Amino acid sequence: MASLFSNLFGARRRSKATQTERVRERRHEGFLRYANFRWAKISGGLCLLIIVSYALVDVTPRHNGGSWYGYTLGTLGAGLILWLTALGYRKRKMTSDYWSLKAWTSAHVYLGLSLMVIGTWHTGFQLGWNVHTLAWALMMLVILSGLYGIIVYATLPQALSNNRDEMTQMQMLEAIRAFDRQLHSAAQPLTPQDTAPVLKALDEDPFAGGIGARLSGRYRNCATAAALHALAGPGTSDAEAREKVVGLLKQKQAALGRLRQHLRIRALLEIWLYVHVPLTFALIAALSAHIISVFFYW
Repeated sequence: MASLFSNLFGARRRSKATQTERVRERRHEGFLRYANFRWAKISGGLCLLIIVSYALVDVTPRHNGGSWYGYTLGTLGAGLILWLTALGYRKRKMTSDYWSLKAWTSAHVYLGLSLMVIGTWHTGFQLGWNVHTLAWALMMLVILSGLYGIIVYATLPQALSNNRDEMTQMQMLEAIRAFDRQLHSAAQPLTPQDTAPVLKALDEDPFAGGIGARLSGRYRNCATAAALHALAGPGTSDAEAREKVVGLLKQKQAALGRLRQHLRIRALLEIWLYVHVPLTFALIAALSAHIISVFFYW
């Protein structure tokens, strides 16, 4: 009897451990792999159905957006576009299970990619210089900017975490200020000629440089680098004092490099939204013009 209870208790404990492990795996599962690529399979099946049906359905004289088949794909595509734009609103809501944010984002990505097939096959491959092609072109640009977003979100967060080394942005700034305080004291014995570039380094704004410098990570007018270059050559100050200042400047430069790399990765993570979101609104405007022109002027 004792053996029976022991076996039952052991089986229950193993079952609970298995369930706990499954919950843990779901929590750490990325939005691209959500539910074993559920939305990738749905999107792929939808695209395959459209391609096959396009080849089998006979539309006279040829496939175009104004045929019944074209209207069907157009309605599906327009509905999807409007639904996909709801992701921004969805991020403000907290739900779980099938319509968790991870599930919604996975559907957003894969159904958004399926629009490349839905939208293009809707046109019947008839493109020209008109508002209809403008809507298609904007749709493709939105999808391409979204692809960039997928790539950066799949690769850069780990790089951001590795660069931070468990430090926050405020802690990085505080480390730079600490080096500035040490530099201010260490530079006191230097001559005015050697002190001048150090003072410029102390006045340097870590965030200066503009969006170009932040995205590229290249700060051509870095005062700290200029001070290092100036003190590397022959000078009139005491050699020991210069060596101490140079050592502190190198440490500050390393701290600046970490902060600037942090800002660069964050900029790369966020900059695509400044393209993706305005393009999405432009797409909705062009799509509205496309629909109105079709139903009221054709």
